[in-house]
Amino acid sequence: MKRSFSRILLLLTLAVLLFTTIRVPVQADPLDEIENYEINAVVNEDATVTLTYHIDWRVLDSGSEGPLSWVRVGIPNSHYSEAQGLTDNIKSIKYDSSGGSYMRIDFDREYFAGEVVTFEFSVVQDYLYQVNKLEEGYTVYSFTPGWFDDIAVDKLTLRWKADKAESWTPDCLVLVGNLVWMQHDMKPRDTLTVSVTYPNDAYGFDLSKKIEVGNSNEYDWICGLIGVFLFMGGPIAIIVVIVKAISKNLYRGGAAFGNGKKITRTKIVYYNSCPGCGSVRGEGQQKCEYCGHTFVKSEEVIEEKDIQKNEKEAAKFSQEGEFKYTDSPDTFIRVHVVPVPRPARSYSSSHSSCAHSSCACACACACACAGGGRAGCSTKDFHKTNLRLRYLKNIKK
Repeated sequence: MKRSFSRILLLLTLAVLLFTTIRVPVQADPLDEIENYEINAVVNEDATVTLTYHIDWRVLDSGSEGPLSWVRVGIPNSHYSEAQGLTDNIKSIKYDSSGGSYMRIDFDREYFAGEVVTFEFSVVQDYLYQVNKLEEGYTVYSFTPGWFDDIAVDKLTLRWKADKAESWTPDCLVLVGNLVWMQHDMKPRDTLTVSVTYPNDAYGFDLSKKIEVGNSNEYDWICGLIGVFLFMGGPIAIIVVIVKAISKNLYRGGAAFGNGKKITRTKIVYYNSCPGCGSVRGEGQQKCEYCGHTFVKSEEVIEEKDIQKNEKEAAKFSQEGEFKYTDSPDTFIRVHVVPVPRPARSYSSSHSSCAHSSCACACACACACAGGGRAGCSTKDFHKTNLRLRYLKNIKK
């Protein structure tokens, strides 16, 4: 035990010395912002899923690294068909497997600061489900929309056609025959994962198919090390190895990972029409698109004492997001969840995994964004992160 502690102390000392001699690049201002990110999912009779993407992508800066000419958007895995662009501004669309599973979208022109490029495309996706995954007789779909390491998303909406669905998680709205999940003000790397369960006889499920992700843990770890060595230099890579070794020792020493969380629930009442100009409030709208007036009539944080008394229904909402609340068509509950670690003994630790369910995880831990991102030049790091995938492609060459 003493020998193990001495090793950890030595590794920590080395890490501190290295950090004091290395300057880490400061994160630059964001180059882009995604104002609206919508995905519509429809399960087909053969159990594949048609995914239709709509994205409103705003260019914030075209001077630092050039204008926007093409992007990559993550899809669940390589088992896709019938990929097609649905808007006239898409010059070409093709699958890109470098470091993950992506659709590369080339535009018909360059976009500059202040411009918003709106585009749509669709793919027919397979290997999103597993028969008898949690319970005999039921098939579960799991889906995580591709996320973005360096770009904030103002609003994400995922609509999943509810026909024949038995259950789903997390809680969501059911509108016009669709399960609707919405998230607002998503920071870079924020994700949303949903699961939908069907009886085994609902569609033509194949017992041999399982939920498949874009990358494996082993590849992510290798990719991470390569990225750190190339972009940050060898010493930083040593620190990564040190930290991982320390975490491993702590884990073996008896560290435990709790699943506690702090939940804040806010009851929101909306106007069904704009008090400013009278326009009807659309699905998920916070502000009027015509006059900018807020649709929020009132907001009230639901305390624990309120749940025990007159707001008992609020207790069933425990997932991040905004959900229909009570019978009123204009009343919703917004849930914000913050994880709270619960350490065991005298140690505490945490770990991360790159294997996100049904997402195009492209070395998300260390070197690339899983949801894709901005591009337009093969030799520059547009997002100033640890590593962009085009560096890896240059190595192969």
